[in-house]
Amino acid sequence: MTTLFKEVNYSLSKLIHDIEMGEIGLPEIQRPFIWKNAKVRDLFDSMYKGFPVGYLLFWSNGVGDGHRQIGVNAKQKVPRLLIVDGQQRLTSLFSVLKGVPVVREDYSKSPIPIAFRPRDQKFEVADAAIRRDPEFIADISQLWSGKLSRNRFVRQFINNLRESHPISDDEEDELVETIDRLYDLQNYPFTALELSATVDEEQVADVFVRINSQGVTLNQADFILTLMSVFWDEGRAELEAFCRDSRQPVTGKPSPFNYFIQPDPDQLLRVSVGLGFRRARLRHVYSILRGKDLETETFSDERRVRQFIILQEAQSSVLNLQNWHEFLKTLMRAGYRSEKMITSKMALLYTYSFFLIGKRDYGTEAHALRGVIARWFFMSALTGRYTGSPETVMEQDLARLRGVDTADDFVRTLDRVIESAFTEDFWKITLPEYLATSSARSPSLFAYYAALNLLDAKVLFSEMKVSELIDPAVRGRKAAIERHHLFPRAYLQRLGFDSTRQRNQIANYALVEWKDNIDIRDTSPADYYPDYASRFQGADLYRMRYWHALPENWHQMDYTTFLEERRKRIAQVIKDGFAKIW
Repeated sequence: MTTLFKEVNYSLSKLIHDIEMGEIGLPEIQRPFIWKNAKVRDLFDSMYKGFPVGYLLFWSNGVGDGHRQIGVNAKQKVPRLLIVDGQQRLTSLFSVLKGVPVVREDYSKSPIPIAFRPRDQKFEVADAAIRRDPEFIADISQLWSGKLSRNRFVRQFINNLRESHPISDDEEDELVETIDRLYDLQNYPFTALELSATVDEEQVADVFVRINSQGVTLNQADFILTLMSVFWDEGRAELEAFCRDSRQPVTGKPSPFNYFIQPDPDQLLRVSVGLGFRRARLRHVYSILRGKDLETETFSDERRVRQFIILQEAQSSVLNLQNWHEFLKTLMRAGYRSEKMITSKMALLYTYSFFLIGKRDYGTEAHALRGVIARWFFMSALTGRYTGSPETVMEQDLARLRGVDTADDFVRTLDRVIESAFTEDFWKITLPEYLATSSARSPSLFAYYAALNLLDAKVLFSEMKVSELIDPAVRGRKAAIERHHLFPRAYLQRLGFDSTRQRNQIANYALVEWKDNIDIRDTSPADYYPDYASRFQGADLYRMRYWHALPENWHQMDYTTFLEERRKRIAQVIKDGFAKIW
């Protein structure tokens, strides 16, 4: 029998020491700290009561001693052990024992304030009331990381407590003993399973799933982010900062903030991998970044450094704010205006990879690049190109670029794929079928809105443009624009259409200003439409009906026929909108 691991015992203080010395890698970004403070409180309570708190799982990184990180802010050495399972526990313990803040899910930093009441040995998450209560040690971190020695800390705590009420000698002895027991948590025993460096990432993931009770799944991005934390910590920090800044608007300086996506590190990593290695599947990229020769199964520091340099150069392009915002303009060129219209983040990210490939590797002229990338995103979003097996499809798309040498060939290659997706059968048969849904997050619905933006269309019954009212910066107590049932729900219910799916068909919706939506209420189309249509005459009325795909005399049609006819017209509007960027 071959054993993939060895069992090693640690004290908590030894774990903390090895993390500080760089023997064990504890990256902030591997997976941001997601535990609630109450869970950290429960962890300390369990340890104090002597309960077991689970195994740790480490993985030997396969390199020897003395290897350095790349970058100017390198640590003393590359950690020998990577944390596969137990990061949340170790992050909690390290934060509390050393008194350092943690990185939260939103990439802000904050401490973990755990309090302890010696009288009844109770742990709490510190709040304002607890901090004022002399019965509590308001921050147990001060026991191990504070300026006072343990004895002086205990004396100071008891003296403060005496100011609130008398304490007998027996009570004092009990308090001292209780606090000493808390202090001795640094000797709490942990058992770690150390996986051999010969174990591959699939086996590591399998071991993780088998022993992890939280139902968390490791993926290839987790492994690569771990390697970045170990071998290129600056790159990990740059990813973290970019993702954090993309979530907060700022004034007076450049920022990655936008209205389309708040990316996570693993998402931007995929863009870097696509640009740098022309790969979508992260499995082989992970092995390459470890410095592994896929044929001989051996590791090489030189090979690892070369591959990380490729990743560095790619990430530099991905995080370049000029590139980022130029790409986001291509989404606007495609008619898309905000995150609400994006149904596939994978389509957005992979399209960003193609944008950067076209710009950096082929030197495609800016106008031509913006056009072809806008077309590519419109096609990918509308057809759901990257929703089924995204890595497989992207691998195939990247493979199309092999042998492509010039910017013109790059544009032609992407356009050929777009043409093969947008056939006449697609526009006349497939797309109307896509539109036969009541989903509020349908790609075909948002492609229709994008087409209205491209066609400079006005909102139904309004002089305001769709692009003006759909702008994410236009926000009031009421939405500037709303989806209105052309055949109102209560009216359809009176006709016997009891199903929500029947009443909420995409083809039964039109964009109107919110006041018109309120005014129309549940009136039949035959009653309300003539009055609203009278706002427009001649060509203006014709254009309004065209933009909003309304058949002539639609308000007198039966509902089922209306839906069928309007789907065809919506499909035509989408096709016409796309023609604006073709």
